[in-house]
Amino acid sequence: QLQLVESGGGLVQPGGSLRLSCAASGFSLDYYAIGWFRQAPGKEREGVSCISTRGGSTNYADSVKGRFSISRDNAKNVVYLQMDSLKPEDTAVYYCVAGRGSYCSGYVPSRYEDYWGQGTQVTVSS
Repeated sequence: QLQLVESGGGLVQPGGSLRLSCAASGFSLDYYAIGWFRQAPGKEREGVSCISTRGGSTNYADSVKGRFSISRDNAKNVVYLQMDSLKPEDTAVYYCVAGRGSYCSGYVPSRYEDYWGQGTQVTVSS
């Protein structure tokens, strides 16, 4: 079955960087668009970024444009989210989702499987 495991989160000072990883288990990411979401305490889960099946298209929420970069390595079955110039408002649990045969509608996949892993905690604080 489809399983995604997020990793790479941690505590970082404002202006610092982190690289998150989304690893697939039990299936290949080759035919899936991948999206990153995040959820801060007391807030709704929000879309952050999306990458197309071959990585040809990438999109970002306005709040992270110019600071975050999404990429994928289909050979390794992993999608990354490079986060630079981190701000306290980036603090959240980050999740990845996968949509087979989908595309990026804005900065979220047009459709994705109803599977949410444990996510990875990102804390930006001085």
